[in-house]
Amino acid sequence: MNKYVDLGIECRYFFTRKVMFLKYSQAFVVFPGGVGTLDETFEAITLAQCGHNVKYPIVLVGKEYWSGLIDWMKDQLLSSGRMSEKDFDLFRIVDSADEARNKVMEYHNKYMTTPEYLGPKTNF
Repeated sequence: MNKYVDLGIECRYFFTRKVMFLKYSQAFVVFPGGVGTLDETFEAITLAQCGHNVKYPIVLVGKEYWSGLIDWMKDQLLSSGRMSEKDFDLFRIVDSADEARNKVMEYHNKYMTTPEYLGPKTNF
């Protein structure tokens, strides 16, 4: 646990942690991290892409940090047909925590305050 955690939950199995991570989330705000961060980020994006998820916005913080990965995804995955251009609409990249908060609030105000909300939306 780190100093920012108020209530820690430990899981014996990694898949249990991932299920809990996704089930109770209302948004994903992803700051620069390592391999575990990438794993959970791609898990969230994949589930949003397939429509098998709890509905939430995904916001990546740190344009400079994420730009190399996004460039690689465009150069390798998009150009070879392994990813669709619309998949890039599943997340937003911002530079600050304030911008991340604004994107989350924008998404929730636009999509999650109406009874018609049925699934993940793009272009938030």
